[in-house]
Amino acid sequence: MSETNTIGLHESSASQLAEKLNELLANYQIFYMNVRGYHWNVKGRQFFQLHEKFEEFYTDLLVKVDEVAERILTLGHTPVHAYSDYVKIARIQEDKDVHDGEACVRGVLQGYQTLIELQRELLSLASDADDEGTAAQAGDYIREQEKTVWMLGAYLG
Repeated sequence: MSETNTIGLHESSASQLAEKLNELLANYQIFYMNVRGYHWNVKGRQFFQLHEKFEEFYTDLLVKVDEVAERILTLGHTPVHAYSDYVKIARIQEDKDVHDGEACVRGVLQGYQTLIELQRELLSLASDADDEGTAAQAGDYIREQEKTVWMLGAYLG
């Protein structure tokens, strides 16, 4: 029996990476639904601007949900796919009944900050495992989301 998976990573490393990716997936899923809620329920003077921006965010998050799940599969593992499991393992909490535009933006900012933190942990694990695929994916997400965090902070003043 081989100690490496089909893409040449040690199975123990792939298993650790898949576990961390499932944690990331859970956070993406909860965050995605939070941002959908902000999009649907935001009220106030910046409604049109924020409604459109939140749609841009959740559309991108949905793409990343699929990419993270597919990376787990590439590693030879199974992505978590039950919302009840997401709630148990995610650091991001469900944000319910938020209508105020500024509160919604703060929720988006906090969500991205959490994702960046998780992706840095994943990047470290992937680097230790010589997993360039996962490291590149995490690095790309971090770079993009750091800019978004800066912009959201500027918006909030």
